[in-house]
Formats: sequence, C-alpha cells, structure tokens
Amino acid sequence: MNSLLIHPNTQGMKRPLLSTKFWMLAALGSVFLVLACNKTADQPATTTPTSTTPTVNVLAALNLPTTAYDYSNLGFPSFYLTNAPGPLPTSINGINNTPNNNPITNNGATLGRVLFYDRNLSINRTISCASCHRPELGFSDSAVKSRGFAGGLTRRHSMTLINAVLYQRGRFFWDERAATLEDQVLQPFQDATEMGMTLTGVVTRLREQVYYPELFRLAFGDTAMTSNRVSLALSQFVRSIVSYNSKYDQGRALVNNPGDNFPNFTAAENQGKNIFFQTIPNGGGACFGCHTTEAFVSANPGPQNNGLDAISTTDLGAGEVFTQNPIFVGRFKTSTLRNIALTAPYMHDGRFKTLEEVVEHYNSGIKAHPTLAPALTNPNGTPVRLNLTAAQKSALVAFMQTLTDNSVATNAKWTNPFR
Repeated sequence: MNSLLIHPNTQGMKRPLLSTKFWMLAALGSVFLVLACNKTADQPATTTPTSTTPTVNVLAALNLPTTAYDYSNLGFPSFYLTNAPGPLPTSINGINNTPNNNPITNNGATLGRVLFYDRNLSINRTISCASCHRPELGFSDSAVKSRGFAGGLTRRHSMTLINAVLYQRGRFFWDERAATLEDQVLQPFQDATEMGMTLTGVVTRLREQVYYPELFRLAFGDTAMTSNRVSLALSQFVRSIVSYNSKYDQGRALVNNPGDNFPNFTAAENQGKNIFFQTIPNGGGACFGCHTTEAFVSANPGPQNNGLDAISTTDLGAGEVFTQNPIFVGRFKTSTLRNIALTAPYMHDGRFKTLEEVVEHYNSGIKAHPTLAPALTNPNGTPVRLNLTAAQKSALVAFMQTLTDNSVATNAKWTNPFR
C-alpha cells in the first residue's frame, strides 16, 4: 500500500500562553533578557549562566525532568535490526537518515520538544508545530487540511511524523521538496499560511522567552540562539519519535518471521497480515512492497504514484520539484503505516475518510496514470485489481489496526511541556 498517511498540528482550544508556574521565572527574566538584547538572528549571546539555579527553575516550570529523557537511544527491538528470510528487507538497517553532524542528544531533543510545542513561534502566537502534528493522532491531523495562524488552509494533508528517521532517501514533505529534515523543520515557520514568521522573527521570539537561554546552553554549550540551532534541535526531537509498542510488535516478538501466524492475533488479523505480505499472484495485496521493514516505511528510491487519478491536474506532486523528469508527475512520498488507524483522513489530499476506503482503492480503484508505480501495474500496463472478498478486505483493515501504538501519544518525552 502506498501513501496512506497524513500530517497534523492542533493543540485544541486557545488558552493562556504560559501557565501560572511560569511566573516563578520572573526573577530570572531580567538575567536572560540581558543575554537577549541587541542580537541579530545568528549572533551568539556573549554570557553563559554559571549557576545551577536557572537550570532547576527553567526545567521545573516547563515540566521537564532535571535529568533529560533518553532520546538518543531509539530502543528498537531486536527484530527491527535483523532481516528475516525473504526477498524484501525486514530490518531497518541502512535506512536511518540522521546526518553525522546532527546526532540525537538528550538535551538537544529536549530543546526541540519545547520548540515543537511553543505557540509563541507563530506570528500571532496561536500555532505551533504540534497544532498540525498531534500526538494523539499519530503526530498527524484529523482535518483534511490543517489551519494556519489566520485560519487559512494548508495545501495538503498533514503527514505523520512517526518514523521520520527511517527513510534512507532523507527527503521530506509529500512532494519531497525538502532535501533533509533539517531543511523541512524550518519551512512551516516561514510559510505564509502556517505560521507566518521569518527566521529572524523566530529568533527574536526565542529571545523574548525566559526559558530558552538555559535550554540552548544545555543543548549546545552556550546561549547562542540561531535558526540553524532551531533546525538541529527540532530535527533531533522529530527523529526521536518512533513506534514499536503495538499489538503487532507484541506478536512479532513471539515468532521468527513476520510471515508466521502471530499467537496473539485473531484469525482475521492473521489473515489480513498474510494478505499484506503476500504477492498479488499468490492472492495477496503486495502491500509490503511499498511499506517495507518492521517500521512499515518506504524502501523505494523515491516518491511513488499509487493511482489516485488518471491524470495529474491540480497537484503534480513531486513533479513540481523535480521538473526535469516527467516520471515524478503525480508521485508523492510514501509514509509509514505505524499508527495508521489514528491518522485519518488518508492520502496527500485526505480524500479517503476510512481505512476501508483506502483498501477499496487498492482493491478496485487504481487509475492508469502514466507514472503509475510498476508494483501496481500488470504486465500489459493496466492497473492491478486485487479482487479481494469482503472478508479479506475486512481482515486487511483489522491487520492495519494492530499497528496502533498508543504509547506514542502518552510517552512523557513526546508530550506538551507547557501543560
């Protein structure tokens, strides 16, 4: 299955920007404001706090532990790291897109977490990254298109951030216009619909908040606040968001191969899993060909066309980015299926409201677009038809629901520190 996911960011009803406990930082405010005065967007601060008191007070006010959560160890189970027998890779080996110059650190991702949830970083202080990427919705959004700071709608559906670290190609957005995650995380700030800021304006807002100098010091060794450091910290936080605590994972730990029947699955769930993994000639859906490895991410060399439309009219997808090669027209990035049951609606334009509609598309609705993915094309060039029965389609949905990992939404290290 290809391109089933989404991309959200809404924190609910408006509330005071800072809770009352932030007033405990008032005494520190004058100290930190001295550090913030008269700095350009990329000019480092010249003074570093030496007392441990700012650290203790800042962390307490932001619901941050005195010892940072463990972000650097992603903690994947052993079956994530070993290939099971078969033609396609099941391990995640070789697809981690973390650059050498930005490894995940505990303090760096902590700063990224605060940046991710801080609504002060939009022009009218109403929108944060989490407004369109909500943990309880698989770090996606329930709206077809997310609303920006002034109520305007984003162009595409909000893609999940889960397993963003696991995409070897390392490009981001549905059309893959961002070459790296470090590039991607800065673009929503500058988008005229989403957050309406400039990078200089973002850094100015950082310097207005009493909690950032100490967080930057912990993350980078000094209190310099720059857009590059924002990019690094946010990327570390996003890359830390991974999923491996679902019913599927519990069953996978009990068997040697993902194709084996899982003892904790129902008959329908095992049937759906078999359809997911089996090739089309063998009566399956070949879904694993596009959502590969135990992380169910794309192992393909780039964006794919999953036959949503016969022609591309209003949205050329990656064809707008890679304009020299017409093969990219109508192609979009394939996202993970982890927590897919939480990330409706589906596809880049949110056209499908339910997983049942998604399954029916692959069963009977694939269109003969000129750039249709070869995996969805018959030898004669026509779109594949799975011809699944009603029971088989229901079983496939049941299997995808086993990929739900509710701990992603409840794990304290990924939750809103301003609550």
